[in-house]
Amino acid sequence: MSRRSKIIEVYGLWLIDLLCIWGTFILATYIRHANFRDMEDQTIHFQVGIMFLIFCTVYSFILDWNHDFLRRRWKREALVLTQYMTLMILTVSFVLTLLKWADVFSRLILIYFAILNFVVTFVIHCFVKRLLCMYYASDKIVTKILIIAQQDNMDNTIEELNKSLDSSYQITKTICLENLGNMDDLINLTVFDEVFINTPDVSQNELKALIKSFDEMGINCHYNLSFTKKGADFNKIESFGKYTVLSYIPVLKSQKRLLVKRLMDIIGGLVGVCITILFFPFVALAIKLESKGPVLFSQIRIGRNGRRFKIYKFRSMYRDAEARKKELESQNEVEGLMFKIENDPRITKVGRFIRKTSIDELPQFFNIVKGDMSLVGTRPPTVDEFEKYNHYYRRRISMTPGLTGLWQVSGRSNIDNFDDVVKYDLQYIDEWSLLLDIRILLKTIAVVFSGKGSK
Repeated sequence: MSRRSKIIEVYGLWLIDLLCIWGTFILATYIRHANFRDMEDQTIHFQVGIMFLIFCTVYSFILDWNHDFLRRRWKREALVLTQYMTLMILTVSFVLTLLKWADVFSRLILIYFAILNFVVTFVIHCFVKRLLCMYYASDKIVTKILIIAQQDNMDNTIEELNKSLDSSYQITKTICLENLGNMDDLINLTVFDEVFINTPDVSQNELKALIKSFDEMGINCHYNLSFTKKGADFNKIESFGKYTVLSYIPVLKSQKRLLVKRLMDIIGGLVGVCITILFFPFVALAIKLESKGPVLFSQIRIGRNGRRFKIYKFRSMYRDAEARKKELESQNEVEGLMFKIENDPRITKVGRFIRKTSIDELPQFFNIVKGDMSLVGTRPPTVDEFEKYNHYYRRRISMTPGLTGLWQVSGRSNIDNFDDVVKYDLQYIDEWSLLLDIRILLKTIAVVFSGKGSK
C-alpha cells in the first residue's frame, strides 16, 4: 500500500467507524427509550459510549483490522466486521460487569447497538470501498508500475504483485531483463511512476547503471533484495550501529502488538496468581496427605532463544520421579524427543486429578508475571530435550513459551509424535496475532472445563 492510500484508509476508516459508533449508539438509545431523558444514569450512559469509541481506536491502530480493506470481498468484510463487533460487545460487557454498571445500563441498548452498528458500518464500508476503488482507478491518481524481471520469473512476479498490491497501484508495462535495450528507449516508454526490479540471479551491483538511470529520471525504483524461496521471510533495511544493513527477519511482528501481548500477560498473570493463592492451601494439603515431598515442583526449562528459567507446578508425581524416568523410557508412547506414557506409575492419585483439571499448572502464572512465559505460546522444552534439537526444532523457541498454545487445544492428549507438537508450534509462530491468542485462550478454557485436560 502506498503511503498516500495508507493515510487515507487508516485514518479515514477510523474516523468513519467512530461516526458509525456514535450515530448508531444514539439511535439505539432513542429506540430503547423513545427519548434521551429516561436513561437511569445519563453519566454512565455517556461513559459507555466513550468505551465503544476507545475500543474502536485501540482496535484500529493496534490490531490494524483494516490493513487489507480494499482486498476484502463482501463475505470477508462481513466476517471481519463480525469479529470486530463481537469482541467490542464482549469487552464492553465485561467492563460493565467489572464496574457493576450492568444493572444500570440497558442490555437492550447493547443488542440494538450491535445490530445497527454492524449493518450501518458494513453498508458504509462497502460504499467507501467502491469510492476508493474509483478514486484509485483515476489515471491521475493511480501509481503506474513498470516491472523489470528475468524471463523465467516474470509471470510469478506479476502474479505476486497483483496479489499483494492494492488498487492504488497498476502494472502498466513489463520488460524482461534479457530483452532490455538501450536506456534511452525507456524515456519515451508507456507512462510509469515507479519501477520494480526482480532479478534474483543478477546482483544489484551489475544493475547499478540501470538503477542510476531511473534515479536520473526522477523515478522511484524498488530493487527486490529478498531470497526467492517460499516461506515467511521478511527483509528490512535498517541501521545496525553505524552500519546500514539488510536484515532477514524470519517472521515480522509488530512491536506494538507484542507490547499489547505483554500487557495481556501481566493482567492475566496477576489474575492467575490470585486464583493460585486461593487454590494453594487445598491443593497443598491434598498433596502432603498422599505423599512426602514439596508442594511445588520446579524444573529448569528453555525459554525464548535459549534463555533458561525455572518453571513451577504443583507436584503431581512422587519425589523420585526423575530418577525413575530412565527405567520407563522403553515404554515411551511419543515418537521423538518428548516423554509420555498412558498410565505413568510415577503420578500420584492427587496428581492425576490436578493434571486432568490442569490445576497443576496454576503456579506457572508466577512465571508469566515474571516474563519467563506468556499466557499463549509454544511448549517450553526441558534442558535434555533442547540439547538434542536441530535447526528446525530450535525455531520453536524463537517466541516466549506459553502456559497454553495451539498444540494444547488441538488434542494434546492424543498427540503421539513430537514432530506434530513442533508443527503446531511453528504454525502458531507463523500465524501469530492477538486475535489468535484470544481464540486459543477461549479454546483452552473450553478444553479445561470439558474435562479434556492433560492425561
